Parts: sequence; C-alpha cells; structure tokens
Amino acid sequence: MPLDASRNSLVLPMLGLLVEQPAHAYDLTRRLRERYEQQLPATRSTVSTLLKTLDRAGLVSACLPERSGNRPPRTTYQLTDAGVAEFRHRVEARLRDAPAASTDFVMAVAYVAILPADQATSVLDDRADRLDQELAALRAQPDGVIEAHMLEVAYWRTVVATEVGWIRTLARRIRSQDIAWPGSSPADRRD
Repeated sequence: MPLDASRNSLVLPMLGLLVEQPAHAYDLTRRLRERYEQQLPATRSTVSTLLKTLDRAGLVSACLPERSGNRPPRTTYQLTDAGVAEFRHRVEARLRDAPAASTDFVMAVAYVAILPADQATSVLDDRADRLDQELAALRAQPDGVIEAHMLEVAYWRTVVATEVGWIRTLARRIRSQDIAWPGSSPADRRD
C-alpha cells in the first residue's frame, strides 16, 4: 500500500461505489471483487483501512454501526460533499493524465458519468489529442534495427491507436446523446 493511503488504486472505485449507495467494508469489498477482481484485488482489511483514512480526510462519513440479523454491528460509510468533489476531480485527472492502457484510465472510464457530458467530452478529446502526439513521436523502428527486435513498438502503437479511436468514438457518442447521460434529461435535472 502506498505510504499515503489516499493514493491507493482502490480509492477511486471505492468512492464510485459509494456514489451509488452507502456501504460497509464487507459490502464494498464484495462489490469491488465482483466488478474489478482482475484489475484491482481487494481485501476487506485494505478496504477497512482506506475507509478510515477517507473518513479522517472528510471524504466519507461513518454512520453509527447497525446490526443485521446475527451479524456483528457494521459501520456504514457514505460519501460527503467533499468526497463527491474529490471523486469528480480524481476521475477527471485520471481521464486526462493516466498512461495509455492503464488500470487508472480504466477505473476513470468506469465512472466518467460523474462528470457533466460537456466536461467529459472535453477531457476525452484532450486525452485523445495527447495520445495522438505520443503516437506521432513513436518511430516505427530505429535505423539499423531489424523489425523482429522492435515488435514491442508496433504493439504499443496499435494499443495506443486503438485507445485513441475508442476515446474519440465515446466522446462522439456522448455528444450525440447516443449514450444516456446523467443530468441530460429533464427528469435528471429536477434533483
């Protein structure tokens, strides 16, 4: 775990799951495992530690422990207004800055709908432009080096180009309202 627990890769999806509904550590661990087992292994002890860290930082608030059936009392956590703001900031920052084909980018994409549609498309467009520049800087292969010794460059170019295409398609679909976006219908705006 990073020295600063708030930098742990699990924080973003934990905040995202708490946007959906308040939860206790056991429930959050189960939901993290269901959704992200391949990308982010989660243990209950890590989730509990992170929840306490987020509580001390004012990003979540603990409710009084409640008992359910025969189970011991469990503390449920809910996102604070500061937690929602921090969550939005983290999503935007990772969409913009995370390395190509990274778990950080995947986690940000998972929660991009926390941003207003125009902000999401702007950040996605900026990311695609940045990745296009990275692609342009990648030479197919240096002079004097045979292709068999530089296959990773061809692979990486393909990965990054595919991500750019996917991002541009996503941004276009958001703009055209092909994807239903929270806050974009009159019913959503009443809340």
